[in-house]
Amino acid sequence: MPRRTRIPDLSQRCPACFFRPEDCLCPACLPPVETRTRLLVLRHVSERLRPTNTARWAALALAGARLLDYGARDALLDEAPLAEPGTCVLWPGGAPLAEPPRQVVVVDASWSQARRMLQRIPALQSLPRLSLPGPPPGSLRLREPPVAGGMSTIEAIARALDLLGEPDAAARLDRIHALSVERGLRLRMGPDYARLARAG
Repeated sequence: MPRRTRIPDLSQRCPACFFRPEDCLCPACLPPVETRTRLLVLRHVSERLRPTNTARWAALALAGARLLDYGARDALLDEAPLAEPGTCVLWPGGAPLAEPPRQVVVVDASWSQARRMLQRIPALQSLPRLSLPGPPPGSLRLREPPVAGGMSTIEAIARALDLLGEPDAAARLDRIHALSVERGLRLRMGPDYARLARAG
């Protein structure tokens, strides 16, 4: 019998960033940053209500970024946005691109879900791939990556933008990620966080 996903109580959270009002990330995300590269985040539906979903914050912070949910029951994915000229997918193992992409598709899911999405969405399989160097050493995260060198979605988008020559947008996302980790740990650990911060 499949395990049910626990839906968190979000009634006392900001409806945009899912943090408590006193820890709201929206001031750090707004106004959105303009980028040459368009971002299309293809998010597995199981991530939609996770308070730690970082794609939500990236979409708030980047002007023109689109967020599409995949995997909802009886909901078909519109693959037309994936076929736009100059589109690539952010995925390991890609060859160097001949020219900078106009649009980068980012798969937002667990690694096992992301692999299945790549297998089940024909439009993704045909896209050229943009690969990234590893994450900065010692980065704190709200969720531990299941693979060596893994990154959260917002970190991966920041590294992609930096690689494509948009360091200001990358720096904004890095700042939002750092704030989210700090505030998320404080929310999760309660009084223990203050003691840990003093010890550090």
